[in-house]
Amino acid sequence: MRNTKPKVYIDGQEGTTGLRIRERLLPREDIMLLEIDPDKRKDEAERKRLINEANLVFLCLPDKAAVEAVGLINEGNLHTKVIDASTAHRVSEGWVYGLPELSKAQRQSVQSARLLANPGCHATGFITAVAPLIAAGIVPQDYPFSAFSLTGYSGGGKKMIAEYEAADCPELYQAPRLYGLTQTHKHLPEMKMYAGLSEAPVFCPIVDDYYSGMAVTVSLEKRLIEKAGKKISKGLVRETLLAHYEESKLISVSRSDTEGMLSAGLLAGSDKLEIFVNGTDERITVTSVFDNLGKGASGAAVQNMNLMLGYPETEGLEL
Repeated sequence: MRNTKPKVYIDGQEGTTGLRIRERLLPREDIMLLEIDPDKRKDEAERKRLINEANLVFLCLPDKAAVEAVGLINEGNLHTKVIDASTAHRVSEGWVYGLPELSKAQRQSVQSARLLANPGCHATGFITAVAPLIAAGIVPQDYPFSAFSLTGYSGGGKKMIAEYEAADCPELYQAPRLYGLTQTHKHLPEMKMYAGLSEAPVFCPIVDDYYSGMAVTVSLEKRLIEKAGKKISKGLVRETLLAHYEESKLISVSRSDTEGMLSAGLLAGSDKLEIFVNGTDERITVTSVFDNLGKGASGAAVQNMNLMLGYPETEGLEL
C-alpha cells in the first residue's frame, strides 16, 4: 500500500473528455482527486495552484489553452506529470505519445513519462491497425494508405452533442456526414509519425447520428504490396496483428472473419479495442473498433495515468 495517495487534477473537466475521466476516477480510493471551485475554473491563479500541487494533471482543453496550461507549471517543479488530451503536443519533441501498445519500448516510455500526449481517436484506430504491419515489414512505409473512420457524434464534444440532440436538429444530420474534406485533419501528423509512414494517408472521417462507438478501416491490395517486393495474405496480416497484441490487456484481434455486418457501436461503453481482418488475399480490410470516448479518449488517458503512476494498467477501466 502507498503511504500517500497521488494527487490528480483535471484541468477542463467540464468538457466531454474531462467529464469521462472524472467519472472513472471518482470511485477510486487509491488517488486524491483535486477539485476546483466551479466559480474559479477560469481563474488562472487557482488553476496554477492546483496544477503545481498535483502529482498528475490531465489537460482537457483546446490546443492553445493546453499550451498555456503547461506554461503554468512552476520552474523547477519536477513532481507534476502531465497528460494532454488535446492535439497540441502529439508530435512535439520532449513529449511521449500515449499508445503503450506500439512496442515494449513505447510502454517503458509511457511508464517513465513526465509529459505525455494522449492519442487522437481516429489516429488510435489507424495506428493500431497499421503500425504492427509496417514494423513487421510486410507492408512498405510508402504504401498509399487510405482510411475511412466512422464515429458517433460525441467525438465532436459538447457543441456537437447539443446539435445532434436538439429538438430542432437538422434533417440532414440523420444521415452520415463526411468531414475533413480538405485532407488537413488534425490527426494526420500523428497517424503518419506513429504508424511509421513516409506519407500521410488519404483520410475520410465520417460522423453519424449515434452517440458513441467508432470503426476505423484501412484497405490493403496485394498487387500494390507485391510491386514493392513484399508478400502478403489475409492470414499473414491477422497472424502479425495477433502476435503483436498477444500480451495486450486492452487490444485484441479477432481470429476469424466477420459474419454479416460489423457495427461501429460494438464496443460502445468499453475501454477496449478489437481489430478485425476481412476480405480476400487480394483485397484485405483491417478495422479497429472501439469507443471514441473510451480507448479513443478518456479510457486511454486513465490507462496512461495508471502506467505513469505505477498502478495496474486497467485499474478503473471498463472491460
